[in-house]
Amino acid sequence: MKPRTRARALALQVLYEVDIANHPPGEIYKLRLEEAPLSDELAEFARQIIFGIIPLTTTLDTLISKYAPEWPLDQIAAIDRNILRMALWEFAVSRETPLKVAINEAVELAKLYGSDSAPRFVNGVLGSLAEHQHEIHQAIQNS
Repeated sequence: MKPRTRARALALQVLYEVDIANHPPGEIYKLRLEEAPLSDELAEFARQIIFGIIPLTTTLDTLISKYAPEWPLDQIAAIDRNILRMALWEFAVSRETPLKVAINEAVELAKLYGSDSAPRFVNGVLGSLAEHQHEIHQAIQNS
């Protein structure tokens, strides 16, 4: 697994646990780093993802629902929902990751952690979101 993919995987595990069990993200982050140590740079990248997404979860979910309405958010598996949030955050909020890279990384995480149909599903939803990338960025700026 590529180094930044490992950092994203750690971030995904933390976000998933926060989503499912509502555990404190800081504690989970520390535990996951102890289990799978990352370089300082990668640990910081994972931290930025986690603590960038958590305060924006409702906004990200609203945008996913608005621009991909054929996939009701409450029917999306928790792991897939968090993969979508991460990719959307990377290309629409942080904007340090190119769109195609964010989508490819999300599909890779879906292959690793999701169901058999997750990679195609994640790719499809992110394709819909990518078509509205500029509107999404504007909506986030205004929220």
